[in-house]
Amino acid sequence: MIARKRRPPFEILFPEDAEWDATRRVFNLALDLRPAAIALPRNSSEVVAAVEFARDQGLRVAPQAAGHNADAYGDLADSLLVDLRHLQGVAIDTRAQRVRVEGGVKWEQVIPPLSDHGLAAVHGSSPDVGVAGYSLGGGLGWISRKYGLQASNVTAIDVVTADGQLRRVDHARDPDLFWALRGGNGNYGIVTALEFRVHAVEELYAGALFFEFARAREVLEAWLGLAPGLPDRCTTWCSLFQFPDLPFVPEPVRGRSFAVVLGAFLGDEQQGRELLRPLRGLGPVMDTFAMGPPAVLGELAMDPPVPLPLAHTSALLDSIPIDDLLAVTGPGADSPLVVVELRQLGGAVGRYADAAGACAALPGNYILLALGVPADVASAAAIDRCLRAIDNAVADYALDRRYGNFVGHPTDASAFWDTATWARLRAVKAAYDPDELFRGNHYIPPAT
Repeated sequence: MIARKRRPPFEILFPEDAEWDATRRVFNLALDLRPAAIALPRNSSEVVAAVEFARDQGLRVAPQAAGHNADAYGDLADSLLVDLRHLQGVAIDTRAQRVRVEGGVKWEQVIPPLSDHGLAAVHGSSPDVGVAGYSLGGGLGWISRKYGLQASNVTAIDVVTADGQLRRVDHARDPDLFWALRGGNGNYGIVTALEFRVHAVEELYAGALFFEFARAREVLEAWLGLAPGLPDRCTTWCSLFQFPDLPFVPEPVRGRSFAVVLGAFLGDEQQGRELLRPLRGLGPVMDTFAMGPPAVLGELAMDPPVPLPLAHTSALLDSIPIDDLLAVTGPGADSPLVVVELRQLGGAVGRYADAAGACAALPGNYILLALGVPADVASAAAIDRCLRAIDNAVADYALDRRYGNFVGHPTDASAFWDTATWARLRAVKAAYDPDELFRGNHYIPPAT
């Protein structure tokens, strides 16, 4: 029971407050998040006060920024959710190619101004995602094959730790904590700001090739033959889209199904066209590839722009079982899923850089992400059956490792790292938060 004789020195909401339901809503509308209370600090001092309040009240602390991947928290009945939506500062140093953002900033606030200056960040597929949570979980983006995961591009972090201190950590100050935060997410404190490097990109060649859904096998086979030979400057996905008939879906694809190859190439149009020539030769029904500023990458994946109920699964793969996968999700399978994405890995994504964070690289050649949008109990059950069928279809090809940012349910987080990294993460947790005040969206216990 929270003592409420005196409100703390920051905005706080309880279940009986009028704004409670609207405030606890996250991007995945299928999730019913029920913390003990919600803190809404407006600066780092109020974040410190929120941490001290939670400790005094015997509560744990769950940090949140944009509300993505909150599914992985599990039960929050014993936790103060510290929502950072009011921490919105953004500063771009174009000369140094560095960006500083506060903890509540989304990529949509960073991508356009960077692009205007001929710069690009290692952001993900959705501009609605928070920079901090994405970065602290690893951060797999369109230019990661060239520039690595976003966690490896982070250069400094401001974080409130369990002792109530606001620390600035980097390679020289609290280097173990800095290492653990870049992959260990919210298990070590509340990140009030972070700084990261960005990259000079004036223009790039990006877009999508849409093929009739009936040609999914042909397109997948051609893409799998092409992808391993592409340079690190080029990233491609092959996706099976079944676009819903909803107002926010663009008219040309609304209510239709396609096999789609999406790509981004850090080079000119002539080189890009030559790289994709084998795929374009198959005769797409739509071709949106063109030169453009890096801001075009924010919308390339066609992620939903509004909150929806979501259910999904993912896997890291060395190879792709086309027959088994298409039997579940391809033409004639009557799949209830909106999209099955196969994203190309490799390049800098698979290379461990010196002094990188705990999520410094991802193994495997591809990552699968399959997603459905349940509308009711019956469709939720059908989507769940299909997702489990996908898990079974790729089980013999999936790695033991998982990518935490794509895992949207409570699970054993040791599967996200190798044994040595997991042991080090637990040791850092024991050093900075031995009483387990903080709970990230994937639980890392302290070493004992």
